[in-house]
Amino acid sequence: MPTEHKPERLAFVGFGEAATAFLDGWADGRPAHVAAFDLKTEDPLTAAGMRARYAAHRVHDAGTLAGTLDGVTAVFSVVTADQALEAARAAAPHVPPGCIWFDCNSCAPDTKRQAAGIIDGAGGRYVDVAVMAPVHPKRHLVPLLVAGPHAAEGVALLEALGMRPKPVGDAVGAASSIKMIRSVMIKGMEALTAECFLAARRAGVEEAVIASLEASDPGVDWRGRGAYNLERMLVHGTRRAAEMREVAATVAALGLSDGMSRATAEWQAALSRRGVEAGEPDLIARIDRALSAL
Repeated sequence: MPTEHKPERLAFVGFGEAATAFLDGWADGRPAHVAAFDLKTEDPLTAAGMRARYAAHRVHDAGTLAGTLDGVTAVFSVVTADQALEAARAAAPHVPPGCIWFDCNSCAPDTKRQAAGIIDGAGGRYVDVAVMAPVHPKRHLVPLLVAGPHAAEGVALLEALGMRPKPVGDAVGAASSIKMIRSVMIKGMEALTAECFLAARRAGVEEAVIASLEASDPGVDWRGRGAYNLERMLVHGTRRAAEMREVAATVAALGLSDGMSRATAEWQAALSRRGVEAGEPDLIARIDRALSAL
């Protein structure tokens, strides 16, 4: 299939926030056939909910990974970071020849290179994709970095879908390196937000700490940013913790200390596992909800 044309048949492996955001963004311009597979459909506790989600987004539920990939020309792998390599292994026997495998997962470059070897070895065309912002509200227009030997074909196909890819190199790992190293700062700031503000509130000095931060750096909306950072951790912390473990692996592979990234993963996981609702976007209210669960 000429990749400058929109694919008529594509699939999602993993059907969470990213997959549904892309589909919602494509709206009436979506491919004729969209299939999806998620491990949650194999769990009796979550299968009904996943199938309802498939139906709501008008995707084909083949019931198996092999059936999902049958005849497709492009696949978006959008699982959690810790499942990205396993997804490639499971899919490899079923990937149609020449099918483009968009690995959109937040993984270390070494992990992506392993996945590329598996997919390319099975006759597919692996593309390293880094999603560089939250998929909401941008949906399919979220900035994407694309790398690898098949990046040009991948960019053409993504553009045909109305997406916004930017090529960053011919080597697998070039896109993920940017994403991973950026996350040291972005997710690290979230973890610092939690540690600072939760400690300040428990000590009864939160207003003084916030006032000091505002005086030191008046260009930052500390209350608004703090509330946002806590929301990201409470709602998405499990996925972000998995990403930060891949970030730690990226930093360690460069011969540097990965202590900050590992600690960030611990904070992300600690908040998300409590199952606390983010609630209204108020910093103190969110701090109190988090503290009540710790």
